[in-house]
Amino acid sequence: MRDKTYFITDAHLGSGSDSRQRETDMVRWLGTIEGDACRVIMLGDIFDFWFTYRHAVPRGYVRLLGKMAQMADDGVEFHFFIGNHDMWLFDYLEKEVGVVMHNEPEEMTIDGKLFLLGHGDGMDKQDHSYNFLKHVFRSRFNQWLFAGVHPNIGFPIAQRWSNSSRRKHSLAANGYMGDNKEAIYQYCAKRQLERIASGRKPYDFCLFGHRHTPVCRPIGDALYINVGNWIENRDYAVFDGLETKLLSFTSKTTSES
Repeated sequence: MRDKTYFITDAHLGSGSDSRQRETDMVRWLGTIEGDACRVIMLGDIFDFWFTYRHAVPRGYVRLLGKMAQMADDGVEFHFFIGNHDMWLFDYLEKEVGVVMHNEPEEMTIDGKLFLLGHGDGMDKQDHSYNFLKHVFRSRFNQWLFAGVHPNIGFPIAQRWSNSSRRKHSLAANGYMGDNKEAIYQYCAKRQLERIASGRKPYDFCLFGHRHTPVCRPIGDALYINVGNWIENRDYAVFDGLETKLLSFTSKTTSES
C-alpha cells in the first residue's frame, strides 16, 4: 500500500570521487521504498551543479533519472525544492520525469498534516554576500548569458565555484548551533507564530535541508526536522500519516544484511 511520504536532501551528486556510489545508493534506496511510497520530496542540492540548456543535457545521473521516471510513471509523486547548488534546473525534471518543481519554501498538506517545506538557503538575512549572489544567480539575464557559454567551458568553471562554495560554507562541521542561532529554525518559528497569531492552523512539521546536520527540534507543538545529507550517512525522513521520523539508509541496509 502506497501511503508514505519520503524526504531526501543534499546529495551533491557530481561532487567528490564517490559521487557514483552516492547515486547508486540513492537508486537502491528508491527501489526499497517504491512499494509503499506515494510521494518523494527532494529538498534541494540533490545535484552539486546543474544547468538546463535548451538542446543539451548535462552528462551523468542517468541511473537516478531513469529510476525517478520509472517510479513517476508508476504513480509515485515527486516534488523537488531547488537548492542553492541546483537552482538552474528550470523545467527539465518537470518535462522529462514528471517532477513538480518548487522555487521557494511552500506549505503542503499531507494526510491532514500541515508541512512547511524548503531547502533552507538564504534564511540568514545578515549573510549579505550570499543573498546578493543568490539574486545574481536567479537573474534571468545572467542565466541567459551563461546559456551562451559552451558547456565545456561553463561547467568546469561553475563546478569549481560550487566546490569552493561548499567547502567554504560547510555548515555541518559546526553541528547544530542551538535554536537561537539556527537561521532555518528561526524562520520556521517566525512563520509558526504568524500563523497562530492570525488564527490559522499551525504547522505540524517543518522540513528543510541545507545544513547537512540531521536534527529534530520542537517548535511549540510542531516539529522542525533538518533531514541532514546523503553524503556521509545517507539520511532521509519518512512520514507515515501520523509521525515523521529521521532514518539512515546505510544503517538500515546494514541491520538488514
